[in-house]
Amino acid sequence: LHVDRQVTGCSDHDGEQAYNLDGEEMWFADFIKKEGVEPQPPFIDHMTYVDRAYQGAEVNQQICKTSLDVVRRAMKDFKIED
Repeated sequence: LHVDRQVTGCSDHDGEQAYNLDGEEMWFADFIKKEGVEPQPPFIDHMTYVDRAYQGAEVNQQICKTSLDVVRRAMKDFKIED
């Protein structure tokens, strides 16, 4: 049995998209270099992600930032205690 995780997150200034398998990072989006990175060691059979994985990560960042703005507007009048 394996544990497969996808992490997507964003803030006003930063973002992350990564894929992990059994606690090991298999792929992540480097938004500074504008490319996907596969930090797998050379002694394993290399797993490659689809060619458009990075473009999908950029789209997910735009969705995340739009959702963040919507939630901020919706919750701007909530008291911290609520």
